Amino acid sequence: METSLNILYIGKAPEYFEKLHHVEKLSLTTVDNNLRAVNYLNSNNHPDAIICDYQLSGQNGLFLFDWIRQRTSYNGTPFILLAREFSAEVFKIAFNKRVDDYYITTAPLPDDFIARIKFLRSFRQKKNSPDNIESAAVTYKMPISKRFFDIAVASSVLLLVLPLILLVILAIRLESKGKVYYIAKRVGRKTFDFYKLRSMGTGSDGLLKKLAKEKNQYNKSTSPANSILDIACPKCSKLPEGETCSPIMYIDTHEVCDYWLHTQKKEAAKTNSTFVKIVDDPRITRVGKFIRNTSIDELPQLINVLKGDMSIVGNRPLPVYEAELLTVDTLSKRFLAPAGITGLWQVELRGKGGDMSEAERKRLDNEYADHFEGDNFSFWYDIKLILRTIPALLQKGSV
Repeated sequence: METSLNILYIGKAPEYFEKLHHVEKLSLTTVDNNLRAVNYLNSNNHPDAIICDYQLSGQNGLFLFDWIRQRTSYNGTPFILLAREFSAEVFKIAFNKRVDDYYITTAPLPDDFIARIKFLRSFRQKKNSPDNIESAAVTYKMPISKRFFDIAVASSVLLLVLPLILLVILAIRLESKGKVYYIAKRVGRKTFDFYKLRSMGTGSDGLLKKLAKEKNQYNKSTSPANSILDIACPKCSKLPEGETCSPIMYIDTHEVCDYWLHTQKKEAAKTNSTFVKIVDDPRITRVGKFIRNTSIDELPQLINVLKGDMSIVGNRPLPVYEAELLTVDTLSKRFLAPAGITGLWQVELRGKGGDMSEAERKRLDNEYADHFEGDNFSFWYDIKLILRTIPALLQKGSV
């Protein structure tokens, strides 16, 4: 016998659900603000789904979403957000927070709305079942041999190259002022601080504006191109000083939020003029060019390996926003493998002189994840990739 479906709605437009009144096995509880919703849930009520307006008096509907997701007892409860009109900004925030679904109340309620709720509820409960959690824990376990190898290699190499690193640091400091390293947020199995040596001069903002017009290889027209590094993120501009809408990305010596970088990259694919990539970029210092071509700028990532953020061999860690996109489809398999300094696609990329499509790169990430997953891990396969990395590093060019 089919059980009754209990839904909690937070908002002031219950008429949106009028077409559901004929559904006998449906119970709709309506409250008009977040506080009453919290009181309802704290009274030991566990609805099968929670539907919430984004526009609420006081705090918006995403406040309740954050409150709910902090409580494991509601892990199996889908959360659906409603808005009076479509807002790309609200949609992206909801997407990044992993809200289960998003509807616009100016459009009619879909005929399959109840079926959708049941599917989301079933999916979340299956995803958060003890069996799945236990299985996932086993799948993501780092082999002892791999971790031991990582520590031994990273510590040994760091000791050997320490004099070289100190010389490079001195050279970077002598050639240009500023920090000799930079830190970016990256995602492997977790989000972590990713270290590299700086390869560009500081104080190049004015030069970049000129280069964006004269030497941007993506600019196919004669009109000046707007650089993402020159235009402030509209979302960050609305926030208090010092706050950003998404993690900061360090594009050489410039800071760009993850959301704005990704947005402009997508736009560049349409217009061929928005995203700036400089041909023979003069902002790269002489030391910077050398350490890029020889991959010396990557050596600080050995510290990431010792910390357990990365492995010697794995899939390259991704910017936060890019990783968020990959977790919603089959490409998320790449995260079964740890983040690595070198890996399958890096070796193949250098072997092809830097010519590789995004689809091929993602395929190779998944291929390595297949090797790493479960009992398929082979220590000797990692050794083979390391040996293939050595000649690739010796080739000329920065790829």
